[in-house]
Amino acid sequence: MYYINYFFIFSIFGHFIESFFYSNGESGILFGYWTPIYGIGTIIILFINKNINKLKSNKIIKVILLFLSCSIILSLIESIGGYLLKWIFNIELWNYSNHKFNIGDYTSLEMALIWGLSSLLLIYYLKPIVDKIIKKIPKIITLILVILFIVDIAATITFKKSFSISLSTTSQISNTKIK
Repeated sequence: MYYINYFFIFSIFGHFIESFFYSNGESGILFGYWTPIYGIGTIIILFINKNINKLKSNKIIKVILLFLSCSIILSLIESIGGYLLKWIFNIELWNYSNHKFNIGDYTSLEMALIWGLSSLLLIYYLKPIVDKIIKKIPKIITLILVILFIVDIAATITFKKSFSISLSTTSQISNTKIK
């Protein structure tokens, strides 16, 4: 339940942060108030940190390793996510081609630095607070969230994929010349 609750807390937190600061009230493609990439990223950060903590190194080396590994891995996930959204749903939710140090359309050096710094913020400041909160979440709440999330994914695949196909068909029809 620990990791599932982390997933939901940061999927919801990420949704509100992104909606407020970046995307004019909308975040992600799901209908619910969660953006799963933030939850997935959080779980990855937790696992990376867990493995780095097993190393027999001083704290500074561990912080540098956490920063670098999270910057690279989360940027890779962001890039793959961007290409998958374009391929599956024919939508582009972000594009960093205008960033000075872009790496393709869906990630950049600037974003890699943000992911690295966010990882440090999560592990060294937020995790101790969230760990206390997670212990108080009843299992039934987690189960309800899992069910709602699965329903949301099914609805998204059903409605948004068919909407994307109908838009593509409409676009093809409108571009066809009548002879």
